[in-house]
Amino acid sequence: MSIATKTGDKGKTSLFSGERVSKDNIIVEAYGTMDELNSFLGDAKHYCGTDGFKEIIVSVQIDLFRLCAELASSSGLVKDPMIGDDVDRMTEILNNMEKKMDLKGFVIPGNTPGSAKLDICRSVTRRGERRIVSLTKKNEVNEFLIKYVNRLSDLLFIMARLEEKNSLYVKKRNQE
Repeated sequence: MSIATKTGDKGKTSLFSGERVSKDNIIVEAYGTMDELNSFLGDAKHYCGTDGFKEIIVSVQIDLFRLCAELASSSGLVKDPMIGDDVDRMTEILNNMEKKMDLKGFVIPGNTPGSAKLDICRSVTRRGERRIVSLTKKNEVNEFLIKYVNRLSDLLFIMARLEEKNSLYVKKRNQE
């Protein structure tokens, strides 16, 4: 079977539920942005040197498959929707990382290769969040999905700052 089905040649795509919609539909914009984030996370994990970050990123990537499936589905079709435990897990990781930081004021993004990649992921997450909020004006969206994405952008911000803090590149540059 070819990847080129040609069913999208006229600007329509199928949702998980089977419904055909325009490729610029807000649903497609929302899950497409989160799919884009998943790709950027795949890139970022190769640049991060902080212990445990690769595992966190892979875990988020798996969550994003669930999240995208939920965005592209009619309610009730997804077997594993985002739930409060997903948000709680993200919050716990975030809280543990925040304890390692002493942030004051604004931060210029991208001081190391790894933090730059994470900062891009954070900004794509925020765009995805805006798309999902737009979607809520037309469709019912799982509240835990929105909370998860909001928490994820905070987590990516803190991960970027910790990546900078732990980077030998930054330490060396600051000594010069």
